[in-house]
Amino acid sequence: MARDYYDVLGVPRSASAEEIQQAFRTLARKHHPDVNKDPGAEERFKELNDAYSVLSDPKTRQRYDRFGEDFRQIPEDYDERVAAAAGARGGRAAWAGGGGGGGVRFRSADGAGFDGSGVDFEDLFGGMFGRGGGGGGWGPVPGADQEAEIQLGVEEAYRGGRRSITLGGPSGQRGYDVTVPRGVVDGQRIRLAGEGGHGSGDGPPGDLYLRVRIKPDGRFRLEGRDIHVVVPVTPWEAALGATVPVPTPGGTAKVTVPADSSSGRRLRLRGEGMPNPRGQDGDLYAEIRIMVPPEPTARERELFEELAAVSSFDPRRPR
Repeated sequence: MARDYYDVLGVPRSASAEEIQQAFRTLARKHHPDVNKDPGAEERFKELNDAYSVLSDPKTRQRYDRFGEDFRQIPEDYDERVAAAAGARGGRAAWAGGGGGGGVRFRSADGAGFDGSGVDFEDLFGGMFGRGGGGGGWGPVPGADQEAEIQLGVEEAYRGGRRSITLGGPSGQRGYDVTVPRGVVDGQRIRLAGEGGHGSGDGPPGDLYLRVRIKPDGRFRLEGRDIHVVVPVTPWEAALGATVPVPTPGGTAKVTVPADSSSGRRLRLRGEGMPNPRGQDGDLYAEIRIMVPPEPTARERELFEELAAVSSFDPRRPR
């Protein structure tokens, strides 16, 4: 069984959206493969991303809370399907628990109830649970939803746009034209309506969900929607202050390096991280890294020697 997503993030089921986000950011910094060299760090980071992608989306979180680890096999129109089934028997449907006949109760128009024990739910919802079904007299049965992975670069995920992919299946390879939403993050899903399993009895096909995986990038490190980038500066820029260019997935930005900056100092560019169409954009964190000339000229070496002679600064002295 997959670990409970709340346990993965170390938060209670009553946690607020802000608490979930804070827990993810804290754990992502600790387990990101770029900073954590433990063999299991990458898998742990993927697990964190999966948990956050589900629990940070209110609708997806609601389905997860309702159906547990099987939530991906439950279509979003689950209640409507149950209601349609009840309508075939002259009643209205009221959901009262998890999937399966024992978890669904119907209420007829006159208030009389029945628990669905006479209903063949495998036939009725066969496609929904990934098993066969020929309709069973209940009419068309929708096809099953399916899932695959799509790998994107950081810049491609940042900008979004059209992408052509090819996926293999039982009947061979098939191509798809995918619209990648701007600002998708690792673990997020892209829905291709009607591209899933075939329905039976003239039922509509299911949907295909593409799970996004962000490929490692030598320049950008992602933590949720926050982007981390290293900014090389000269010793004099760090000492005196300067405005320097910083790369972002959307192009080049400018950052002001305060005077007396040391390597490791982080500068925050609010809203310059991954876009979020449904909320607040992420931030970009530029980390200062002081670089010295690899082959200093005679004059540069002379100036460094002069600075060493007159300076009393000792970076190893406790402050």
